[in-house]
Amino acid sequence: MKNLWIKTIIPAFIFCLISLAGTAQVPEEVIVSLKTGNASTLSSYFNDNIELVVLDKDDVYSKDQARQIVSSFFSANSPQRFSIIHQGGKEGARYAIGNLSTKTGVFRVYFLLKEKGAKAYIHQLRIEKQ
Repeated sequence: MKNLWIKTIIPAFIFCLISLAGTAQVPEEVIVSLKTGNASTLSSYFNDNIELVVLDKDDVYSKDQARQIVSSFFSANSPQRFSIIHQGGKEGARYAIGNLSTKTGVFRVYFLLKEKGAKAYIHQLRIEKQ
């Protein structure tokens, strides 16, 4: 039994820990800004041009245009909760899918972040009625 632990279970456990440590996480500020409806903080993570889908708005927008659209969305749909239900990625890119509960309903949120230098930027953001 001791050999089983040494030869299989311990290496598998170490591999799992290394895999989890290497998984890129979404910046906490992005999650908090979605929970609180803070479009200014969220937009500080937007790339210069962002593929944005927010309800009936669907296009590539400048950072400022996207901030205004997201701000209008948060004004009309005051967030109550946001939770990540799935996230993943690889070196240089990560994505997350979450549920945004608002006073007007529940929305599915998808976003893709890519690293540029030392910071992650949102390249795609989708907020769709669930």
